[in-house]
Amino acid sequence: MADNNFKPFVPPGTQMKEFTLKSILLGCIFGIIFGAATVYLALKAGLTVSASIPIAVIAITLGRKFFNTTILENNIIQTTGSAGESIAAGVVFTLPGFLFLSDGGGAQFFNYFTILILAIFGGILGTLMMIPLRRSLIVKEHKTLPYPEGTACGDVLIAGEKGGDFARTAFYGLGFAFAYAIFQKILHVIAETPAYMTQQANKFFPSAKISADITPEYMGVGYIIGPRIAGVLVAGGVLSWLALIPLLASLLPGDVIASQLVKIGYLASLQTPGGQGNWDPVAHTFADYSSAVYYAYVRQIGAGAVAAGGFITLLKTIPTIISSFKGSIGAIKDRKEGGDAQANVPRTERDLNLKVVLFGSIALVLLMAFLPQLPGDSIGKKMLVGLLVVVFGAFFVTVSSRIVGLIGSSNNPISGMTIATLMGTCLVFIAVGWTGKVFEPMALVVGGMICIAAANAGGTSQDLKSGYIVGATPMYQQLALFIGAIVSSIVIGLTVKFLDKPTAEMISKGVTEHAIGSAYYPAPQGTLMATLAKGILSFNLDWQFVLVGVFLAITMELCGINSLSFAVGAYLPLSTTLPIFIGGAIRGVVDHKNKKDNVHTSAAEEELGKGNLFATGLVAGGAVAGVIIAILAGFDSSAAILAKLNMESGLAGILGHGGYFVLGCAFFAFMGWYLYRTARKA
Repeated sequence: MADNNFKPFVPPGTQMKEFTLKSILLGCIFGIIFGAATVYLALKAGLTVSASIPIAVIAITLGRKFFNTTILENNIIQTTGSAGESIAAGVVFTLPGFLFLSDGGGAQFFNYFTILILAIFGGILGTLMMIPLRRSLIVKEHKTLPYPEGTACGDVLIAGEKGGDFARTAFYGLGFAFAYAIFQKILHVIAETPAYMTQQANKFFPSAKISADITPEYMGVGYIIGPRIAGVLVAGGVLSWLALIPLLASLLPGDVIASQLVKIGYLASLQTPGGQGNWDPVAHTFADYSSAVYYAYVRQIGAGAVAAGGFITLLKTIPTIISSFKGSIGAIKDRKEGGDAQANVPRTERDLNLKVVLFGSIALVLLMAFLPQLPGDSIGKKMLVGLLVVVFGAFFVTVSSRIVGLIGSSNNPISGMTIATLMGTCLVFIAVGWTGKVFEPMALVVGGMICIAAANAGGTSQDLKSGYIVGATPMYQQLALFIGAIVSSIVIGLTVKFLDKPTAEMISKGVTEHAIGSAYYPAPQGTLMATLAKGILSFNLDWQFVLVGVFLAITMELCGINSLSFAVGAYLPLSTTLPIFIGGAIRGVVDHKNKKDNVHTSAAEEELGKGNLFATGLVAGGAVAGVIIAILAGFDSSAAILAKLNMESGLAGILGHGGYFVLGCAFFAFMGWYLYRTARKA
C-alpha cells in the first residue's frame, strides 16, 4: 500500500535545479572513478561494496564548497555515479569467463568493444525494466521495503543539506589508503602478501599455507560487511587451505596432481615445467604444492559450493519472487488505467513513458542480432539470445529489486541469479540441439547481460528510493542512470582490458598471456561461469569435485550458516579472506565496546559513523590507488621507474624474508589500530 502520509524533503511543488550539466558531469566522473575501483576489487576479491553513500558524501562536500549544488543536484550526482559501480560488478562477475571457455574459443570475444557493448546493454536493460516497477516497489511499498542503502543515502543527502562536515573522515581514509599504497605497491616497504607454508615433506601437516594480502581495501571491506559475514568467509578459506589442501597433498603423488592440472588446462603437459605450483617434470615435484592442489581440485569443489549456495539463496526468495511479479503486473495495469499524461502528474511521480521500455527492449534484441561483435554465426541464433536476455531480464530485474529492498544490495544473490540464467540458457540450447563448445560464448552472453542488468537494477532501486525520500524527479534519475551506464561502461572495459595485461613482474613469475585468472586477479565468479557453461554444453564437467562442493554448501545451510558466503570463502584464496576477516573483527570489537559503554545507534547513524566512513575511504583509496599503479606498471617507461623505487630486495636482504613479512604485518596492524581509534570516536 502507498504511504499517503509520506512527505519528501523537497515538496513536489518546489522547483529547484536538478538535472543540470554540472550534476551529470560530476556524476560521470564519480562513476568512472568508482567503476574502475570496483573492477579492481571484484577481480581480486570477488566482492564489491556500495558506492552510493561515499559518492553522496563527496558530492555534498565538493558541491557545497565549489559548485553551489542543490540537494536534488547532489542526488543526480550520486545516481549517475552509482551506475558505474553496479555495472562494473556485473561485468567482472561474468565476462572474464570468455577467457576460460573450451580451447580458448571465447578469448576472441574478450575484447574491448564486446565488453563495452554488453556492459552498456546490460546497464540499460536493468534501468529500463525498473521504470514500470518504481511505483509498485518504491512508492506503494515505502513502509514495507526499506531499501537500506537507498534510505541511508537519502539520510546522508538530507543531513548534508542541514549542515555538518562528516565527509572529512572519508577523505582521511582515502588519504591514508593512498599513502599506504605508495609504501606497499611502489616502494615495497610493506610486503604485499606475507605467507607461511609447511613443507610437503611434513609428516603431519603437509603444504598447509597461511597468507594475507594486507591491503587497505580488504580491511575496509571487512569492516563494512561486519564480523558475521567476514567470519563465514574466512571459515570457507580455512576449510580449503588448512584442511582440504593438506589432506589431498598427503594422499596424492605429484604426477596425479600434475595430470589433473593438464586436464583442466593449467599445465601444458607432464613434460613441461611451470604452470600452477611450478611443476618440475624431472623431479616430479611442485615448488608450491599448496597452489597446485588448489587449482587442480579445490577450486572445482569451491565452484560447486558457490553454484549450490547461489541456488539455495535463490530458492529461499521464491515467495518474494512471486509477490514481486504480482506487484509489477498490478503496477503496469495501474499505469495503463491512469494513463501517462505527465501534465497532471506531480513532479515527484513523473517516470519515463512505458513506450521507452517497449521500444527500448525491441531495440536491444535487434542490436544484439545484428552487431558483429557478439557471438553467434546467424541472425536467427543471435535473435534467440536477445529474446532470452529480455525474458530473463524482466524476471530477474524484478527479483533483484525486491530482494535489495528487503536485505540490501550487499546481500543481493546476483551469483545465484546468474547461475540460474546460465544453466537455464544452456538447457534451452540443449533442447534445440545447440551443444558443444561453439555455443559456450553465446550462453555466457546471456548470463553476463542478466548479471549486469540485475546488479544495475539493485543499484537503480536504491537510487530511486533515495530520490523518493529527498523529493527528486524520477524521470531525471532514470535519464541520469542511462547516461551513467554508458559513460562508466567506456572506462570499465578499458580497466578490465588493462588489468588483464601482465606486467613485467607478472611475466617474471610465469603469468604470460592473461593476468585475469591468475593469482593476481583470480576473477572467481568469471571462472565459475565458464566452468558451468563448458561442463553443461560439452557434457564433461568434473561432477565428482563439483558435487563435493554442492553438499558442502548444503551442510552449511543445515548448520544455519549462509552457504553462499562460506562457498565464496572456500573458492577464494585464504590471502583474500583473512585480511577481510581482520577488518570484520575490528568492527566486532568496536560494536562490543559500544554495547558495553551503552552506546546505541540507529542504522542510518551507523552508516554515517566515523568507522564506516573511514573504512569506505580505505576501500575507495586502496582500490583507486591499485588501478593507478597497475596502469603505470603497464607502460615500459613508468614500469622501469617503479622497478628502481622497489626496496623489497634490499629490505629482505637486511631483515630476511621472515623479517620483511613481519614488518609488513606491523604496518597492517597499525592501520587496524588507527581504524579502531577512528571508529571509537563519537
